[in-house]
Amino acid sequence: MVNAVLQQALQFLQMHKEIALATCEGNLPKLRIFQIMRQEGHVLYFSTSSEKAVWRELRQNPNVEMLAYADNVSVRCSGMVNFNVENDVKRWIYYNNTVLPRLYSSYENLEYFCLPIAEIDYFDLSPTPPVFKHFDLISGDVADGFVGEKY
Repeated sequence: MVNAVLQQALQFLQMHKEIALATCEGNLPKLRIFQIMRQEGHVLYFSTSSEKAVWRELRQNPNVEMLAYADNVSVRCSGMVNFNVENDVKRWIYYNNTVLPRLYSSYENLEYFCLPIAEIDYFDLSPTPPVFKHFDLISGDVADGFVGEKY
C-alpha cells in the first residue's frame, strides 16, 4: 500500500508545476525556475533548449534537487535525471504546453529529460505538530523529519 502522505506529496506536485530546480556547475549550485511538463507517478518530465546552460549542466552532472512550495507546504525531490524520453511523450509535452509552441517551431528543436524521483520530502507547517516525512523511493524507507524542539 502506498503511503497516504507520499500520495499527498505527488498530488501536490500535480497541482504546483512551477518548481525551483537545482543543478551544479562545477562545485557551485545553480537554481532556476522550471515547469513540470508531465507527471507519471513519481516520474517528472521537463523540456529545455540545448542552447541553455542548464542543459550542459545536466549532461555533465545529472544529479538534481527540486522544490515546490505553496501555502505552508513544501515538497523537495532529488534524483538523477535521464535523457531517454519517448518520442510520443516529447510530442505530448510540446503540444500540451502553451509556452513551447510560442518559442520553438517544432518539438524536435527541444531537449527533454525526466526525473525518476529517488527521494522526496513532504513538509506541512500548517498543523501542530507539523508534518515532515522523508521517503526513499529506492529502498522504500519512510522516516519522520525534525520539525522543532517541541516535537
